[in-house]
Amino acid sequence: MRKIYTLLSLLCFLASTAYASETKFTEDFIFGKPEIKSISILTFGPEGILFIGDSKNGTVVAVDLGDNQSPASPGAFNLDDVEGKLGALLGTTRDNVIIHDLAVNPISQNIYLSVSKGDASQVGFWKLPNDIGYAEILLKITPDKKIQEISLDQVKYSTTNVPSPAKEGDKNWRKSDKRTETITDMSYADGKLFIAGLSNEEFASSLRVLPFPFKDNAATISTIEIWHGAHGKFETTAPIRTFLPYTVNQEPQLLAAYTCTPLVSIPIKDLKNGKHVKSKTLAELGARNMPLDIIAFKKNGKNKILIANTSRSLMSIDVEDIEKQKEAVTHDVEGLNTAGVPYMALPAVGVMQIDNLNDDFVLGLQRMPNGSLDLRSFPTKYL
Repeated sequence: MRKIYTLLSLLCFLASTAYASETKFTEDFIFGKPEIKSISILTFGPEGILFIGDSKNGTVVAVDLGDNQSPASPGAFNLDDVEGKLGALLGTTRDNVIIHDLAVNPISQNIYLSVSKGDASQVGFWKLPNDIGYAEILLKITPDKKIQEISLDQVKYSTTNVPSPAKEGDKNWRKSDKRTETITDMSYADGKLFIAGLSNEEFASSLRVLPFPFKDNAATISTIEIWHGAHGKFETTAPIRTFLPYTVNQEPQLLAAYTCTPLVSIPIKDLKNGKHVKSKTLAELGARNMPLDIIAFKKNGKNKILIANTSRSLMSIDVEDIEKQKEAVTHDVEGLNTAGVPYMALPAVGVMQIDNLNDDFVLGLQRMPNGSLDLRSFPTKYL
């Protein structure tokens, strides 16, 4: 998913790049083949370092791909029939290609995909790619539309463990292995990698914070509680589905979306090892839906949040409305009703992944009316 450089993490990225000679992010990296059993989630950090979240292994691998050259002319990117093109590359058919995650390198604007071979028809309303199988293929698409498989046999990398991974073999309500939800999303900001997902703690919904460069025994884990208006109760077992670091009213927060579909804020300062944190429910965005991706962007100088969903169109939220939301949503929200922070439903459906491409465009992986899965650029001025 994602990710994504939020406005906060972009500033951190620029600062870290300016002082790369002092920070030495890759100083302790080793050269060789990292052990990766599942390329569950992708996100980028400073200097174009790719973080690979491996739910099956319960680890995160930081990889230096040397991909840090800016494109000559940043602009839009569009590519039709992505599944067909990937199938041809991998020696299979388009209906046997499953895309698990997408992330755009904010420096090079190269697009990275984690992919598996399997029955793509199984991906549906309540079934995500990671429910079906483990991705083991990493692909790169360049701005000139060249597609290549990325070998991880001989790379510079660093690996760290994710605290308290979910127990393997237990099933979630979608009848999938809970272990696949050890890592549901990741994002880098301010020298830290934030990881959402399930743990083996009593309250399973968790946020881990890993300082980067990785340090032994430095990770923290907090359990998270939310008020779910559509269910009319507090919940601690559902994982955050997607999130982003963002500063709201001068306080660094995590803005997180859950299935069915609460949007919450979590103060970063509260994320301390062993602490149970109650989030603030900013909005109920409508039941019978699973949020897939969340990013931040600017439209005509105004700060916006964009959410992709399984059964809703793209949702655009004005950050000013989040800042004005003084009271949490604490009441029942029946049926498909919404409450709290308002959103604009944009005329874009079937969008499965989103990421920031550059200042002018958001990149989306969109299922088109004719069934084709395409990469599409959405101009930020129209979102």
